[in-house]
Amino acid sequence: MAIGNVTPDSFYASSRLGDTPQIVAWARAALADGADILDIGGCSTRPGSTPASEEEEWERVAPAIEALREAVPQAQLSLDTFRPEIARRALEAFGPMIINDISGGNETMYDLVRLHNVPYVFTFRGDYSKLTILDNARDIQWILDPGFGFTGSTEADYECMRNMDQLRAYNLPILVGVSRKSMVWRPLGLKPETCLSATQALQMYALGHGATIIRTHDVRETAQTIKLYELCNS
Repeated sequence: MAIGNVTPDSFYASSRLGDTPQIVAWARAALADGADILDIGGCSTRPGSTPASEEEEWERVAPAIEALREAVPQAQLSLDTFRPEIARRALEAFGPMIINDISGGNETMYDLVRLHNVPYVFTFRGDYSKLTILDNARDIQWILDPGFGFTGSTEADYECMRNMDQLRAYNLPILVGVSRKSMVWRPLGLKPETCLSATQALQMYALGHGATIIRTHDVRETAQTIKLYELCNS
């Protein structure tokens, strides 16, 4: 899953996309490098950020999705939003896509993804007790995301990572997004711009403990990591 942010303030500057030609060029490059999913977000959720208004978010994501539907119609799209109204507008305007919700959702969002019969990324932010919701909503196409970076601390992120194996019991896709996050660079005294190899190491660990989707800023390198992992387990 390639990360594309149509925002001016996402924590990793190289993931920020501007005009339509840049968005299309990013998408084509990501697909060529091995991406299976293009994840578009229009509202930064980095710590300390001020969320864009709902209308600002829509004005960012709508042209981006429209351009991608035209330029790369074969691509699987994902919309990174925690707002049901943004998800609704996108699904009605542009058709089926994954809804990637870092908030953990609510009944409005759950009803929406049921209605449109689309995959939904459920981010439980390191709180495994939240997974009881799966027992009462088996009609939703769940994708489980531990929510690294949203657990509250680096220590909690690693505790959550160590517990990942228990997710296998649900027999659902597991999304892991650690790309260039503070849990990677902070313990090593690095910066987001200098932790590519460390990110790959942690992604390799996640693959070995159940991850089936890797959300990444660095598609080519992550595709290489996945290929080597698969060779080790073939």
